[in-house]
Amino acid sequence: MVQKFEFRHVLRFSYQTEWPKRPNFRDRRPKLRFPRRLPRSLPIRPFPSISPATPLPRRPVPAAPAIPYLRLVRPNHGSGSSREMGVVIEREEWSLTPLAYPLLSAAALAAVLLLPYFSTRTATHATGSSSPFDVGTAPFLRFRRAFLTLFCIASVVEGINSVFGEDDFARCGLGREQMAARLAAATAAALFLGGFSGVISDKMGPRRTCIFYWSLQLAVGVMKSFSGLRCAWINNFILALASSVFSFCFETLIVVEHEKQDQKQDLLFDTFWLMTFFESVSLIGSQGITNLLVNDDSNGFLLPYAFAASLSIVGILYIRNASSTTQHASAIGSYQKSFFAHVLRDKRVLILVFAQASIHFAVSAFWFLWAPTIVADGRYAQLSLIYPCFLASRMLGSAGFPWFYGATAPFQNEDSLTIAYVSAGLALSIAAYDYQEIGVLVILFCVFHACVGFILPSLARLRTMYLPNELRGGMMSFSLSLANAATFIFLLQGAYHRNVANSTFLGLASFGLLGAGGCIHMLRRRRKHFRQNTRSL
Repeated sequence: MVQKFEFRHVLRFSYQTEWPKRPNFRDRRPKLRFPRRLPRSLPIRPFPSISPATPLPRRPVPAAPAIPYLRLVRPNHGSGSSREMGVVIEREEWSLTPLAYPLLSAAALAAVLLLPYFSTRTATHATGSSSPFDVGTAPFLRFRRAFLTLFCIASVVEGINSVFGEDDFARCGLGREQMAARLAAATAAALFLGGFSGVISDKMGPRRTCIFYWSLQLAVGVMKSFSGLRCAWINNFILALASSVFSFCFETLIVVEHEKQDQKQDLLFDTFWLMTFFESVSLIGSQGITNLLVNDDSNGFLLPYAFAASLSIVGILYIRNASSTTQHASAIGSYQKSFFAHVLRDKRVLILVFAQASIHFAVSAFWFLWAPTIVADGRYAQLSLIYPCFLASRMLGSAGFPWFYGATAPFQNEDSLTIAYVSAGLALSIAAYDYQEIGVLVILFCVFHACVGFILPSLARLRTMYLPNELRGGMMSFSLSLANAATFIFLLQGAYHRNVANSTFLGLASFGLLGAGGCIHMLRRRRKHFRQNTRSL
């Protein structure tokens, strides 16, 4: 008599044995011998008490096993007296197609290289250059090239400090609750300290703010270079503050320098999308640099942070030797009045604040949940090969920005921005509430990053149109505070107390993106109505 059972709880078990032909066979059932150690991420539930006389109720399962397949088979040696069992583990692994990253990168580079041949702005400039990136005066071109180089170095440092993720916490011996507590504390530091950093930046000037940013990165790099200080709480606080300053200090620097040299706005808009493009390229490069510097021993693990500290010293020296930009000399009282008048009382700027906060919150939600979402069905996936595809999609989205604004664009910039927000929100909503295969999830996240690459330079363009340059840092830090407040709540309730599901986190992020798309559409209608009233006057 042959009985076959299948247990599909966490692992899928299928074993086959021959029951002895005795009246009391229930008391002498063969014992199953499992290996002493199984993967910690796949715990085994205890076997239920099942009688061979009653059939095992089968639960509906997918056609293909989505988790490792552990098969226990009794070998048949003819006599049938042996009770030993062999263990065969079949692991199912999902692999990304090798052409995904090259195709996305080639599309992004083609969008950049073909832009001079299809852009009408190149023909309008009388400089005779074959590329719109070379348009402008010689001092401004030299400054922009040096600025983009410095910005790439800063992006590499940011990537090195964030490429390890939770593996850095795991090497310090921290558990899930401790990781969640540290992340929530870092978000709280970015909420309170980063909220005032923009105002301080507007008072100090962009050059001193950039020096302050490089000093923070230098402190983190030096502390993490020593194994005894790598797990200190202060590192998380400094990194959170540095990330907040990074989001606006370099943009403020290029805007002030552009205003100082009295250049055209098209050159500034080109710089915005080039910053997003080169930031994605630098993040990919930071992964490659980290893989080259990381070794199996503990000393090799500290080399990336030492390299980041060296790059921070280079950034400080360049900023100190560069020419000083225009400083904002307004008093505290006048700055407060200007902030209330131009930010808190202007509905157009408030729309931009909400749109900026929604995209930052969505990026934070993706950063925390993209890996658990992809491996949720139990299959193995090489995440280190998937994440560069997301960055390549972001490159493609930023490279598509100059194709969708201007006189010959198929849509107005606000319409294109609305479509990008809605597309990003729908992509996250599908990933949150509808179970999909890993391939579909990767496509959805690529669409999300392409939209992010288009949204970031578009928002920078709208800030230049509606916001005074003296208030740019304060406005951006205010929007970051809103995003950090929402992230702090969900880290505290979802990751630490486990009261909020991951789907709720992603769902709220998608709802915010859809709401921001509606606000951008209202901004376009308000702008159109303002133009009609101006013409009637």
